[in-house]
Amino acid sequence: MKVRRIVANIATSDIAAAKRFYQDVLGLDLQMDLGWIATYGSTERMSVQISFATEGGSGTPVPDLSIEVDDVDAALQGMKQAGFAIEYGPADEPWGVRRFYVRDPLGRLVNILSHR
Repeated sequence: MKVRRIVANIATSDIAAAKRFYQDVLGLDLQMDLGWIATYGSTERMSVQISFATEGGSGTPVPDLSIEVDDVDAALQGMKQAGFAIEYGPADEPWGVRRFYVRDPLGRLVNILSHR
């Protein structure tokens, strides 16, 4: 048996709120919309990972999601232009990533990062 995919399922009463953050700002594609569930994704090949942590590193809280992007500074600019408050960073971390934390419109803490 092999794990083929891991999907983050986030409960919300306002599915439309996710579109602005995940599709409009981060650029994910709408892959499925059944009314009660909307799935955003990418055709980019990704590795399967799940992390368990006591902190988020550098004394930060553990984020609900981590999203790796190719240009963290462009993502940061997009979040600021869209009016999302940055809660941490941007920071160049000693383990080789540049990142920032932002809350999505559903209240989830999201770690957006690029490997240096």
